[in-house]
Amino acid sequence: MKKLIGVLFSILISSSLFAQTSQIYKPEANAKAEIQQAVKQAKAEGKHVFLQIGGNWCPWCIKFHRFVENDSEIKAFVDANFNVVKVNYSKENKNLDVLKSLDYPQRFGFPVFVVLNGNGERIHTQNSAYLEKDGAYDSKEVLLFYKQWSPKALAPSTYHKQER
Repeated sequence: MKKLIGVLFSILISSSLFAQTSQIYKPEANAKAEIQQAVKQAKAEGKHVFLQIGGNWCPWCIKFHRFVENDSEIKAFVDANFNVVKVNYSKENKNLDVLKSLDYPQRFGFPVFVVLNGNGERIHTQNSAYLEKDGAYDSKEVLLFYKQWSPKALAPSTYHKQER
């Protein structure tokens, strides 16, 4: 009986973890509305918008989500500089109208990242493969990517000081 309870408990824990993973991207979400809200909020907060485009079917999409969530330095930097929207791409909802408006970032595969400024203008599209090293995401490359596309990095005042 104890063995049966142990097996059932293991199945329950496994299915709970799978359910959490499967909820990273939400096919039912209105990506266009979420992006508009994130842009509005980013403008008010002096941030950029980071679009993580992928799906729950994509192992690298799940890896990237977990990687950022589990790296406290990267997570803190992202939270301070970006409003994040996870845009679903799956058979249930490909969000083709949103992807068209972003100049078809899916051409790079998944996950793919798009950075918008506080006016909702696309300022960068990133192939996630450039952030990998030896079969995993590389902390230095990921943090450097975020830093290079942060509001401070793109602020003219950052460079005017250097010209003096």
